[in-house]
Amino acid sequence: MQRVREILARIRRILRRGSEAELETELAFHLDQSIQANLARGLTASEARRQALIDFGGVEQAREETWRQRPGWLLETALQDTRYALRGFRRNLAFTLTVIATLALGIGATTAVFSVVDPILFRSLPYAHAERLVSVGLTAPIIPEEFMLGGSYYVWRDNQKPFEAFTSETGATECDLTERNPARLSCAGVEASFLPTLGVTPFMGRNFLPEEDRPNGPKAALISYGLWQSHYGSDPTILNRLIAIDGKPARVVGVLPKGFEMPALEQADIVVPQALDEAEQRKADPGRVMYAFARLKPGIGVAQASAALDPVFQYSLNLAPPAFRKEVHLRVRSLRDRQMQDMRLTAWVLLGAVFAVLLIACGNVASLMMARGALRERELAVRSALGASRGRLARQTLTEALLLSFSGAVLGWFLAELLLHLFVALAPAAIPFLDKARLDLRIAGFTILLACLCGAAFGILAAIQRPRPIALAARSTNSGAQTWLRQSMVVTQIAVSMILLSASTLLVRSFWNLYSQNLGIRTRAVLTANITLGRQSYDTGQKQMQFFIQTEAALRRLPGVTAVGVSDSLPPSGWHHESILNVMTIPGKTQSTNGTGGMVAWRWVTPQYFHALEIPIEAGQGFTEDERTSTEHLTILSKLLANRLFPGQNPIGQQIRPSPADPDYTVVGVAANVKNSGLTGNDEPEYYRLRRNFPEDWGPSSALILETSLPAQSLAPWVRQEIAHIDPTVPIEIQTMSERVSKLADGPRFEAALLSFFAFTDLAMAVIGLYGLTAYVAQRRTQEIGVRMALGAGRADILRLIAWEGVRLIALGGALGIAAAIGVTQILKNLLFSIGPHDPATFAGVALLLGLVALVATLIPARAAMRVDPVEALRCE
Repeated sequence: MQRVREILARIRRILRRGSEAELETELAFHLDQSIQANLARGLTASEARRQALIDFGGVEQAREETWRQRPGWLLETALQDTRYALRGFRRNLAFTLTVIATLALGIGATTAVFSVVDPILFRSLPYAHAERLVSVGLTAPIIPEEFMLGGSYYVWRDNQKPFEAFTSETGATECDLTERNPARLSCAGVEASFLPTLGVTPFMGRNFLPEEDRPNGPKAALISYGLWQSHYGSDPTILNRLIAIDGKPARVVGVLPKGFEMPALEQADIVVPQALDEAEQRKADPGRVMYAFARLKPGIGVAQASAALDPVFQYSLNLAPPAFRKEVHLRVRSLRDRQMQDMRLTAWVLLGAVFAVLLIACGNVASLMMARGALRERELAVRSALGASRGRLARQTLTEALLLSFSGAVLGWFLAELLLHLFVALAPAAIPFLDKARLDLRIAGFTILLACLCGAAFGILAAIQRPRPIALAARSTNSGAQTWLRQSMVVTQIAVSMILLSASTLLVRSFWNLYSQNLGIRTRAVLTANITLGRQSYDTGQKQMQFFIQTEAALRRLPGVTAVGVSDSLPPSGWHHESILNVMTIPGKTQSTNGTGGMVAWRWVTPQYFHALEIPIEAGQGFTEDERTSTEHLTILSKLLANRLFPGQNPIGQQIRPSPADPDYTVVGVAANVKNSGLTGNDEPEYYRLRRNFPEDWGPSSALILETSLPAQSLAPWVRQEIAHIDPTVPIEIQTMSERVSKLADGPRFEAALLSFFAFTDLAMAVIGLYGLTAYVAQRRTQEIGVRMALGAGRADILRLIAWEGVRLIALGGALGIAAAIGVTQILKNLLFSIGPHDPATFAGVALLLGLVALVATLIPARAAMRVDPVEALRCE
């Protein structure tokens, strides 16, 4: 031992001089001398080497202590670990590239999805103290969102207590900028207190003055930043300029800030004062429909505000007809909740799915790291015997893990850029703030955080495997703890795959049910043309009627056109007239007092409307061309409405009055039901009013529906040409009916496609992990396989032996996955259509698919194991 101490003292002197090369030479020389001495004492070769390493166990500790005495030792140690790791990666390039590619996929996909959902879930709204902004109002069947009526809004504003500011808007409508360079825009009417309540200051100019928000006040306007740039070329002299909106001059008093958003997310190129007569509105019953927004006082929550508004809510409730009061409710919710609505659930589902992909990617990398650690166990055992502390070895392993993780993050950043462009291209326009999804510094910070967490996660898993003394004497060892940990990760991967596959399959089946349902209308070979006439050129009903009648006649002459219908709206979704069922009266029949009865859709149509959309007339007859000049008011009911108004009776020839302000209408027919509330909405009862050749039946907006024997899209140029001959200044939007319906399914299609992509990515990674584990187990048991085969075991016995390792993991992971999926898919309930979240066929099909794919991944290495030569297997050690 005296000689060993002398050698160690010499080594420490070498360490102080910092000569690594001299140290390695000296250590190798004395280590060899020690081994020879131990062999002379009668020890075996492995025992002689192990004892020599134990004798020199203080070398690594001396090295580390000497390094700590030098300035900048931590940085030098990190650089040393980095150089060592890079040399190891270069020697095992296949392992390095596999790990980096796996991490790039997980981190890249997660970064791309996070950049999409970040504005929906986490970014603050573009208002001052946005967390205190709320949407306030009444809910009733007549309007889907909370609203206010002019007859009670001002009472609420004067008597509310939980808010420091209370304001309203009347929504956005189309308007025309009738200047030398005309444009069709969107104009929103707001109260003068609107911007101050939101905490928004104009980019240029000022807000509206109180006198400008009066019926006969000076006409003022705020234009959007985008309109200022695109239409006025960022002209700094725009302030106080008069612009013509629908032919009426208004003074530009300011430019809205860049990125300004209306709280209800409607498009607004120009904001004007709503200029309501407050005195008239207070007396009105019910008054103008408005949308109210408020700013909570500090320390007041939504629940407290809702309770404080109960007295003014009761006031409004008393103004409603007694039969309707039970269907009117108070709603106060945060502005973010109003804007995002169901998209928050979709965002959380997508974020959860992509984090599952990242989890499985990290699991696969951890498994690879542990497999590599098992191969390096002898190397680490030597370093440990030389005195390296457990922390020193763990630091080296973590350095390697972080280097791999950050390399994967860099590659993943470029992958995220590609995926983000793909998501934006495929995503429906209904996803809010999609135009704001980008890879910025905030997303970069998120990516760096992911890299750190991933590196730490699989680095720690690899670092906790302490090298064992037996590794000094054996060429390979088998760690039961390590095998158990890898098995646990594979089980988790299979369970997560089961959850994602179940969820994605439910969404795919839901989308198919949605897309293939019977809408009640023809969608193939139908072209639609939506037209909104300018208010300056077509300022009377007579001019509007003449334009559409002339257009209808011109389009009927086009080749291949078999029918042309005109309506003010189109199914299966979008704007249409609505009225309350129990407001409709039938002569000689008592009006119902049982609530509102729900909503009834209605639209103005010309006679060929039903033929163009192939809507069957099931009783009576359709409208005729001769009836368009009649003074009689005629209507056709849907089958659903006919059954509600005239249960067990023949509705043909009956009279109905849609509202107290309407004349009596004669029912001439009953049409088949048509879907009007979008693809996911419930069927609504409906009636159709004949659009006669009288100005009062027409308006500035209409949709023309063309049934054709030719491909629908081929007619579009001819339609544009015919309308241009009548008036080349009229804007027109042309779509096939198939395109309209397809766009309605964009949201469910996007959700199903994205979740399916993540699910199958997850499945592929889980299968790779299972394959790797089975191959690893088969390689570790090579000697055992040789012994078994030498003792008479057949190839089928070896196949069962190795395959069982994977089969039991598949069974356990699948069982846990099904149990978890039953709970997780309940979250998707509101996203599903005509299928339940616990559909047995879905779970059975997914389990069968997962089981078959995973079984194949298990059998491949198992078949390789059964072809092992027993002689070669017994030589493996």
